[in-house]
Amino acid sequence: MPWIATPDIALRYELSGQGPQTLLLLHEMGGCLESWDPVLPLLHPNFRVLRHDQRNAGMSEKPPGPMTLAQSGNDAVALLDALGLTEPVVVMGTAVGGAVALHLAAAHPGRVRAAIVTSPATGLPEAARPATLERAALLEREGTRAVVDAGLAQAWPEVLRGDAARFAATRAQRLAADAGGWAATMRMLAGLDMAADLASIACPVLVLAGVHDHTRPPDRVAPVAAAIQGAVFRTVESGHFMALQTPELLAAEVLGFLADQ
Repeated sequence: MPWIATPDIALRYELSGQGPQTLLLLHEMGGCLESWDPVLPLLHPNFRVLRHDQRNAGMSEKPPGPMTLAQSGNDAVALLDALGLTEPVVVMGTAVGGAVALHLAAAHPGRVRAAIVTSPATGLPEAARPATLERAALLEREGTRAVVDAGLAQAWPEVLRGDAARFAATRAQRLAADAGGWAATMRMLAGLDMAADLASIACPVLVLAGVHDHTRPPDRVAPVAAAIQGAVFRTVESGHFMALQTPELLAAEVLGFLADQ
């Protein structure tokens, strides 16, 4: 897969598929562009799909210092521009990638035709922020092995581990993720407040919550949809990583939603 250097960041990306619409995919914290592999064949007949390792993840650049949601959004816009994709796109993101997707819809409305987010991580309760910052510090001190299994226990419970090989591969990818970049993303999440972004979104939005997602359960995801005018909220029999855990269910939700837009 190729890399491209925008003015601010070097990104690894892939553009694939032959569909009439462009779909921009934004992976979760600790993930990479391969997080979308299982659902990709189900999307290709309908979309030209662009996915990339976001800053501080995968094999894209990992600049020193703190990161912001605006930087991640600007990275995506710069990548679209560099590839000549100037028409409005459908953007889909998971967890923190969902936050980036919603930020794009708010901050770059001319570039986003519709947004689909699964288990969007748009911020944290005040009481949860100290523990999240400590988890980021733990990542930096001890590496990914200190957090991966506890995180997967919440995000990918036993009921969803029927495909043992896929779960094992995802666990290995998480162990190989860059601990410093992951920690920087976690610190960004700890300070995130998207209330103004959510209130300003005008495009169609689908918000999905996983019944088996103990990281972002439906009762924490529903208020995100409620804060976006006209957003559609649905729960599905999945977990925190729908593209990996239940790709067929996710693809059906995406195609059904966009057929009505």
